[in-house]
This record gives sequence, structure tokens and C-alpha cells, in this order.
Amino acid sequence: MSESSKKSVVMLLIDSLMDEPLKEAVKNGQAPGLQYLLENGRYVPDMISPFPTMSVNVDSTLLTGVYSDQHKVPGLVWYNAKEKRIINYGSHIRELLKLGIKQSSRDVFYNLNQVHLSQQVKTLHEELDEKGIETCSINALLHRGSRDGYLQIPFLFSMISGLNRSVKINASQLFSYGGFSKVNPANRSLFKKFGFNDRFSTNELVYLIQTNKVPPLALVYFPDLDQHVHKHGRNDAAGVAKADRHVQRILDSFSSWEAALKDHIWIVMGDNGQAWISGNKKEALIDLRSLLDAFRIVKLKKGVTADDDIVLAVNERMAFIYSLDKAKLPLKRIADILQKDERIDIICWKNEADSIEAVSGEQHGKLTFRPGGKCTDEFGQTWTLEGDLHILDLTVEQNSLTYGKFPDALARLYASFFSHEGDYLIANAKPGYEFIGEGSPTHVGGASHGALHKQDTLVSMIITGTDTMPAYNRLVDIKEWILDLVKSRGAGE
Repeated sequence: MSESSKKSVVMLLIDSLMDEPLKEAVKNGQAPGLQYLLENGRYVPDMISPFPTMSVNVDSTLLTGVYSDQHKVPGLVWYNAKEKRIINYGSHIRELLKLGIKQSSRDVFYNLNQVHLSQQVKTLHEELDEKGIETCSINALLHRGSRDGYLQIPFLFSMISGLNRSVKINASQLFSYGGFSKVNPANRSLFKKFGFNDRFSTNELVYLIQTNKVPPLALVYFPDLDQHVHKHGRNDAAGVAKADRHVQRILDSFSSWEAALKDHIWIVMGDNGQAWISGNKKEALIDLRSLLDAFRIVKLKKGVTADDDIVLAVNERMAFIYSLDKAKLPLKRIADILQKDERIDIICWKNEADSIEAVSGEQHGKLTFRPGGKCTDEFGQTWTLEGDLHILDLTVEQNSLTYGKFPDALARLYASFFSHEGDYLIANAKPGYEFIGEGSPTHVGGASHGALHKQDTLVSMIITGTDTMPAYNRLVDIKEWILDLVKSRGAGE
């Protein structure tokens, strides 16, 4: 069967799938499903996630093929200056309750896809629908498409959240989102997190396979490994083994594993990595309220008041820190305080010339950068750099720029400063540490993500059934590759 006549492209997005634990699980015989795909395909151990390395931002980039300066989903937690409120898509129930469960529910289940994800960019689902090509989204956080879809909100959750029992959205043709929308009427895996779990995702895909309804593109999200790694650490092979049992079940739904490979192009990949977090609680947690106690910080329950100076939007190992009055409280003044904490490796802000200035808590000096100029990086992007390259671990030789421990750092950071309005700093924690604010989740002795470091950034990808590859090893380059793969099989087959 030629590549162009393959039945479909099936993408299994396994949250926090990383190279070391994947290799360990395969070596120990704990992951026969992924091993089979590895042995019959190609392996990329170092795909680069967008920044911040939080799933909502990552999945927005995956679907749209652009960074957050264009898709406009800045992170899991951010401050909307127009509405003067903190937006939180689900960091922790403590924070959601303080912000107001009704507003938070609307942000998570409606605004994220229908309002905040920019209408100026098209998703994979929207572009393929324009070509008459059907797609499917199963449990993916970002799922906007061109067709009418409906979230059927359970009665009790409707009462608590204030959401209508039926919420109309724009979605893919085949759309599944936990217990709120499913393609398999008999799927009962709702007891754990309303169906936002690996078993539910697997049941949905297996149903499509067995009823011969897999469309040209099926994007299936598996959330469970993320929580496993958060708790047990970044080298947790047992979590990969659990995810693999679902991969095996998917392969078993064909007449043979060989038939699965013959009939479909398979792409298995992580979305973001995770960095280790120290087991010493006092050392591991960087409390921004304590560091910035000279200023009035917005309380989640009260919201922004006239007396407040700072808004904290903590995304685990990175944070947006907003000055509500830049004349009264310049960003540089906040940066000077943060720079005294050596657990923070990068602190940066946008200056009046729209260049980005970066300093560090672990070394002296400053780096200023902006797009355009004589330095060309490994992704063909050009930059003007002034100052200390060591801040971002950059190497420049004969105008050729290479990245060290912060992959694609310049483009990823720059985009983040044009992702939303406001005067803000971005702070990144070194591996071993994470930020906390008023109600932040903590992962002491486990793992966490959000930051620019390669531990948070690099994920695995397995490809079977095609010899093609994305232009670069970055998630931002996957959309164009998938479009070419799916369109090559033709809309009318």
C-alpha cells in the first residue's frame, strides 16, 4: 500500500512522554506496544515544545502551527488586562474556587477554544475541513474546528459551574471530550475525572477502529502520564508502562499489529517534558509572595483593586509577573529583587524598543535580543544580540547561533511577550525548583514543568508509516507536516 493511500494519520499525544523513561520502559520490557512502533518506525528523542511548556499553550501551537504571539493562548494562567482578571484553565481546584468556579468553568470549557484561541489563525481541523477532509479530536484540550459541536454538561456539574446543560461550540466533525461529548455511546469510563483519562480516550479510538470510522486525521490525547510524572519524577518508567497498556489495546483492536501499521500512519508524541523538583520543600518552592512582599499583590478572591501593585500568574516552573502601574513600579525594579534568588535562572522583560532584556539569578550580566540581524540560528531565524550570551546559554560562531540548555530560546521567549497585553516580566526557575503563589499546586520530590529549560521542553516522537519528517524538530513545525501527510491521501478517498 503506498503512503498516499494509507487510511489515516493517527496521532497519540501522550502528555509528558520523554526520552529517558521511554527508553527505560522499553529496555525493561514494560512497553511492548511503543517498542513495536519504535522498531517499525523512526524515533525523535528531542522534539522542542513551545513556551511556556504548559499543555494549553503547547496544544494551541500544535493545532495552529504558530507560537503564542499569534495564537494568543499565553499559558495555563495569565492576566487579562482588558477584563482586569486572572484567567486560569485548571492549575488547581484551590485557585479555581478562589477565582470563582463559574467564571473558571466558562474559561476552561468555552473561552479557551472559542474566544481566547485567536480567530486569526486556523487549526488543523479547520484547514482540513476546508479541503473536505474529515478529522477527529478525542479528549484534546484544544479542539476548535468548523462544525457545530455540543458539550452535554452533567446535571450536577451544570449546577455547580453555571454552564448550560448543552453548550454549543465549534469542533471537529468527530468530537469527543470526556463525559461531555463522546463518539462511542457505550463508553462508560467517566468515573475518573469525568472521562478525561487514558481509558476513555482508548475506548473512543478503539470504537472508531472497530466500526471502521477512523477519519483521515485522528488526534487522541492521553492525560494520565502527566500526573504520574508529577508525583514520581521525570524518570518514571512505570508511568510509561501504564500508558503503553493503552497503546497495546489500540493495536490489539486490529486483526494484527502488522495490520495496524499497514493501514495507518502512527505518530506518538509527548507535549511537554518535566524537570525534577527537589525533595526539600523549603528549598524547592520559590514563594513569589514572600520575595515580592514589599508590594501589594492581587488576592485571587478579591480580584484587582486600586491599591494593588502586582499580579502573579504562576505556571508551575515559570511565572508571568505583571506591574499594574509601570510608572510607579518599573519592571526592572521587580527584576532586581528576583535576581537575588539564585534558584531563578532567567528573568526577562520587553523594553520600550520591543527588544527583550534577559538577566539571571545565577550569574551577572544582561542579554538584549530582537528578531532580524546578522545571527542565524539552527531554525533559519535571524537575530540581533547584545550583551552576555551566557545568560541564555547561546553560542555564536561566524554569525551562526546554536542553543544550549534552552532550545529555540529566542523565538520561544520573544513570542511570549507578544501573546497578550500588559506590562510583565517572565521568570523561569532552575531545575529542582518551582514557583508558588496563593494557591499553586506543588510537586516536591516529583517533577514539574512550564519553564524554558530543556528538561521541561524536550519530548519524544515516534513515527511509523511515512519517511517524511517535520521541517525541524519542533512542535511548531508539526501542523504543516500533518497537513501535507493528510492532504497527500486525497479528500475523496
